[in-house]
Amino acid sequence: MNQHFSFIILTYNEARHLPRLLSSIAGLHAETFIMDSGSTDGTLSIATDAGATILQHPFENHPKQWDFALKNFAVKTPWIICLDADQIVTPELYKQLDDFKDEDYKDVNGIYFNRKNFFKGKWIKHGGYYPFYLLKMIRFGVGFSDTNENMDHRLIVPGNTIIWKQGHLLEENLKENKISFWIEKHNKYSDLLAHEELERMLSIRQQIIKPRFWGSPDERTAWLKQHWWKMPRYTRPMLYFIYRIIFKLGILDGRTGLIFHFMQAYWFRLVVDIKIDELLKQRESENR
Repeated sequence: MNQHFSFIILTYNEARHLPRLLSSIAGLHAETFIMDSGSTDGTLSIATDAGATILQHPFENHPKQWDFALKNFAVKTPWIICLDADQIVTPELYKQLDDFKDEDYKDVNGIYFNRKNFFKGKWIKHGGYYPFYLLKMIRFGVGFSDTNENMDHRLIVPGNTIIWKQGHLLEENLKENKISFWIEKHNKYSDLLAHEELERMLSIRQQIIKPRFWGSPDERTAWLKQHWWKMPRYTRPMLYFIYRIIFKLGILDGRTGLIFHFMQAYWFRLVVDIKIDELLKQRESENR
């Protein structure tokens, strides 16, 4: 059994995805923990057959689900790798993990992986979507989930982090090949994000990560979010879409990529802005 790291994988009806991920990490001989939120397909059978340890917990949002997982699994290794079921470890990343030894990283608490995101079978290479670094490997008991976010699931570690630019996580949700599934999922996400931004406007919710443009990938994201929250609603989705299409060359992603950038950068964020206004009007009405 791997003495250096284990895996935690979040699942919900992932029978189409979980076998791909488990196959991509099988030879690493690392203990695998499955944090399930009530699957009704074959997900749990697949996990059981793979020898994984399974816990179930009702899903509220991704940050809280990761928080529960990190606090309730009996992890014995110094490192934990946190993955979503629709991700796959490439052979290059596998090699880096296979060579990984804790003693070589004593002054490091977190490692960012490079992600390739796919939509309807196409790699979204432009529009700011590549390279895209995710903090996925953390020292267990040191790193934690940022529950101050409602939708973006982000792990935080104090101290030093490094970025593995070579090797990738491939992320492709096959359910999203049906645009109706994508729209339904992001409609739920827009509820979470609208409530979160309203709470930030009311100073109920604060950022945990220190915003720094020249900092880590997550610190830069925190810096960009601070500026996003100050931008005028309804204008910012269009500006963001233009930025991704023109300045970040999203137009080079072709028709499928344009659909993705339009839906993700413009449609989704416009819906969030509409819902923020609805919440503000509701609050105003209740305070009369």
